[in-house]
Amino acid sequence: MSLFRKFFGTNNPASEEEKDNEYSKFSPDNDAPLEEQFIYNFKKNGGKFLYCENEIEVKDHLENILEENDWFESEALCYEPELFNMLEENKIAFDKPANPSFFLASCENLIADEGSILFSSKQIKQRKPNELPANIIIIATTSQIIGTKSDGLSVIKKKYVKDYPTNITTIKYFEKAAEEDFTQYGSTAKNLYLLLLEDQ
Repeated sequence: MSLFRKFFGTNNPASEEEKDNEYSKFSPDNDAPLEEQFIYNFKKNGGKFLYCENEIEVKDHLENILEENDWFESEALCYEPELFNMLEENKIAFDKPANPSFFLASCENLIADEGSILFSSKQIKQRKPNELPANIIIIATTSQIIGTKSDGLSVIKKKYVKDYPTNITTIKYFEKAAEEDFTQYGSTAKNLYLLLLEDQ
């Protein structure tokens, strides 16, 4: 049984308060499993995390996000043909959107030590993070969780032998800092949902 199934057993959903208490047990020390480090740091950065056991749950969670934000029949930014059918099923326009409500994408990796999402031009073309919509929905798998950014660059090198992507960047902050925080200087906070599919 996976670590995620132990935490987020789908038969007995925990209250938000119980989940917060679970996360507070994790410390981002280097001895913790990568999954724990990622969850802790991602939540600390303000990300919204939804665990999915299968692709049906991915679609269900996506529909819930669309309903929660009233994004049905709106426009979305998406550059990955393999995700287009999810938008079509929900009547979301994605061909040259004038005013996209959200950005739908996969990612290269999930970085455990920062709780950040690693992208390349394969997902975001040549756009900078501040040029993406404020709302982002990411679909990733548990096998994409890795330790550090340098691990992520190594994975990209191995994955793309010939067609090496450009514009490799991370998004780390998922909510505006309450006060001016120098660690967030130059970065744009995003309202980010992560649909994490179990594949291990």
